[in-house]
Amino acid sequence: MSKRAWSPDEIDLVREFYADVPTRVLANELLRTEPAVYAMARTLSLRKSAAYLKSDSSGRTNGNQGRATRFKKGHTTWNKGMKGLEIGGKATRFKVGSKPQTWVPIGSLRVTRDGTLQRKINDQPGPNSIRWRSVHELVWIEANGPVPAKHIVVFKPGARTTSPEEITLDRVECITFAENMRRNTLHRYPKEIVRAVQMRAALNRRINRAG
Repeated sequence: MSKRAWSPDEIDLVREFYADVPTRVLANELLRTEPAVYAMARTLSLRKSAAYLKSDSSGRTNGNQGRATRFKKGHTTWNKGMKGLEIGGKATRFKVGSKPQTWVPIGSLRVTRDGTLQRKINDQPGPNSIRWRSVHELVWIEANGPVPAKHIVVFKPGARTTSPEEITLDRVECITFAENMRRNTLHRYPKEIVRAVQMRAALNRRINRAG
């Protein structure tokens, strides 16, 4: 299967946000993998900004975190040389066609960790994203059809809710990935990162106007 080509809008988004936003956040907004975003950043000769690397959002540490539980040099695993070892559990393994205890019927609702109400729409195998969709997205799709490429359905400012009866068409809207990034990313990070992103965006706009 051929790789999905990068559109000019996606490349512009990487240029604007890569330096100051966690790559996993950017990858999520672009519906791409982190390695793909890193590869594009290398192609564009982009680097993380100094302000971002000094912030807690970068995930960088002084090297001491987790040191006590790291494998030591020369460490030998307990199961070395035991390929194919059976240590029991056959009786409790899933049988073909069996359903896990966490299975729920189609139409069931759940609230995710980030506070989004989702509905189960099928029983297809694979990741949860195949079986569960956000209720507010389903409401928009029912009225307007499939979500356009490079767009996302979100609650309007101040309209977010997990009550099924309150998730109505007038409370949701379809916006671009870039707009969603601007709304939901910057406020999560330290002021110096927000300021750096804003200055970078302003500079890019000046350059574009001058060109």
